[in-house]
Amino acid sequence: MSQSPSVVVVKYNAGNIRSVLCALTRLGVDAVVSDDQKVLQAASRVIFPGVGEASSAMRYLQESHLDETLLALKQPFLGICLGMQLMCSFSEENSTGCLGMFDAQVVRFGDHSGLKVPHMGWNTAHDLKDPLFAGLGTEPWFYFVHSYHATLSPQTIATCTYGDVGFSAALCHKNFKGVQFHPEKSGPAGAKVLQNFLSDHSAGGSV
Repeated sequence: MSQSPSVVVVKYNAGNIRSVLCALTRLGVDAVVSDDQKVLQAASRVIFPGVGEASSAMRYLQESHLDETLLALKQPFLGICLGMQLMCSFSEENSTGCLGMFDAQVVRFGDHSGLKVPHMGWNTAHDLKDPLFAGLGTEPWFYFVHSYHATLSPQTIATCTYGDVGFSAALCHKNFKGVQFHPEKSGPAGAKVLQNFLSDHSAGGSV
């Protein structure tokens, strides 16, 4: 990549920021970690990762007014794992009202049919509908670790199945995109997703 965009990773009360930064470094991107409103507004790309629990993360976002800042952003925005779940309207995890970029509910995998919860490991994504997945073929493999999942919706741009449960592997609405899997832990396919997000051709989205 000849010229890296100005990328800001959102600093908030959730983990996994370091591994995302390492993945960006491997792509030649020198990202900044910040919760400053002006820094976020000035970024050309914003990444919202997360590993943790929904209600405490949302409480932090609301108390720091980061929720208002993130909702108002107009540049390409990518949520990862918990970050994507927080971009939905509601999470069953401690009955949490979320940011609402996506019109989807986040629900827990049921403890039935012998499924282990969390859903952890490699799985394929299907029904890819966005430039975020350009160059990845029809069923790329990604790495997942999650006990909760976003339901399917008109804003779903990739699906995944665990047991008999289909869920949104990725969502998109306007400039906001989210992925349930961890691109930073998904080898070449995950690196390609991040690279696509950082490129101009994947910036749009009108689902």
